Amino acid sequence: MVRLKFSIELAYQVADAGCDFVFNIHAAQTRQQVVVYETLGISQVLQPDIYTDAVSHNRYLRFHAAPGPLTVSYAATVDVHHYRELPDNLSEIGVLHLPGQVLPYLYPSRYCQSDRLHRLAVKEFGHLRQGYSRVQAIRDWVNQRVTFTPNSSTGTTTAVDTLIDEAGVCRDFAHLMIALCRAVNIPARFVSGIDYGADPALGPTDFHAYVEVYVGHRWYLFDPSGTAIPMGFVRFATGRDAASAAFATMFGGVSSSAPVISIEALPDDNGNLVLPEHLAEALSTAGLED
Repeated sequence: MVRLKFSIELAYQVADAGCDFVFNIHAAQTRQQVVVYETLGISQVLQPDIYTDAVSHNRYLRFHAAPGPLTVSYAATVDVHHYRELPDNLSEIGVLHLPGQVLPYLYPSRYCQSDRLHRLAVKEFGHLRQGYSRVQAIRDWVNQRVTFTPNSSTGTTTAVDTLIDEAGVCRDFAHLMIALCRAVNIPARFVSGIDYGADPALGPTDFHAYVEVYVGHRWYLFDPSGTAIPMGFVRFATGRDAASAAFATMFGGVSSSAPVISIEALPDDNGNLVLPEHLAEALSTAGLED
């Protein structure tokens, strides 16, 4: 078990008409990720609504903000329990045997045009032995062909754009890997959160996007950007792509500053400190029901 403590501060200037906000910044509460402590602060006097989706465990914070400055602060301590498995034990699951809730992650989506990448995916990965090793090969292919380049993409950049540009940030790596997996009938989904252990040379701690792929009847973690340590990921939201797992969505005029985020590992209740590290084992923080 890894215990991680983090904080997020988001600053906005809301236009004269006001703005509706929907946030995905609360740590998901699942069987594998337990929220030990959390606090939420909003600078304006308003009535927030927090809704938890029963299937995805995404926790949506929403409210209407009045014109003027707005600061949203969230902090939490979470215990992350990793399910571990030997990669050789994980096989791909045929479409007819997938749980119903997994099926949506086979289809193309707004940012993951798996239909357009089908021919490429079959050429590159169709001949490989099916299972975790094939997913790892897709992850490595994306990591080797795309260069992590801050500010190189926008909110409309798709997997096809990233393939052409060969540059992007973590969400772009994730979209391309997801599209390639789906193109060879492997369910894959987008995960948003933050991470412990990212290279400081890449800049200040920020939100992170990674991938979960369904093999061996469970969702397993992959980080195609290679910028962080999968064992140090904190889950916020899952979705078919970034459109359904964005950390903030605004419905109105607003300007924003860069988020201020910090994260650290803490000792557990018995005083044991476990630092995230790279492992050869496959890791999952999703339960069988997720």
